[in-house]
Amino acid sequence: MAPRVSEEHLKQRRANIMSAATNVFIEHGYERTTMNHVMDAAGVSRGGLYQYFSNKEDLFEAILEERLSDEAVNTAHMLKTTESHWDLLMQLLFGEEGKPDAKMDSLAPSKLEFFITGRNVERRREYGRKRYELGVRLYADVIKAGQDSGEFSNRFDSELIARSIITFIDGLALEDAILAENAVQLEKQSSLFVEYLKMAMNV
Repeated sequence: MAPRVSEEHLKQRRANIMSAATNVFIEHGYERTTMNHVMDAAGVSRGGLYQYFSNKEDLFEAILEERLSDEAVNTAHMLKTTESHWDLLMQLLFGEEGKPDAKMDSLAPSKLEFFITGRNVERRREYGRKRYELGVRLYADVIKAGQDSGEFSNRFDSELIARSIITFIDGLALEDAILAENAVQLEKQSSLFVEYLKMAMNV
């Protein structure tokens, strides 16, 4: 009889596959990545990979879900302890340092491919809508908390500002993916957008 594999081992194996797959998606993009690429990168057999993920779409969604879920958990925790909702919002936008820089999320081009090429696929459109609303909620919760505490102005609705943030990020990601290196001027545009937010929220 084959030995039983612990649940912890299965979780770690799944995590290892997702980590390897993330690097593959970054290297090849969503469309060009194959499950064979992932098998090779993760060092697993076809059966070992399909034990966890039924196809490439399922795998990519799992990666996106984990990233967004981790961000939501971390943000909810920080909302309880933060002394500055502005600093928290900047960390959400730009990472731990909370400052604009010239770096774009390395998985952003694959995300764009995933949603744009699947725009006529109902399952992917529905997932995109769900993910968008979760993203809006993430930013809106921080902004609303800042408004309730008096740190931010109530001039604009928190959800409207949150949607503007996502539109800005997605627009930068699209331009960065298709234009020549440095053409988008990520850091300068991001710094200017921060000034817009300051004006909108009277920071």
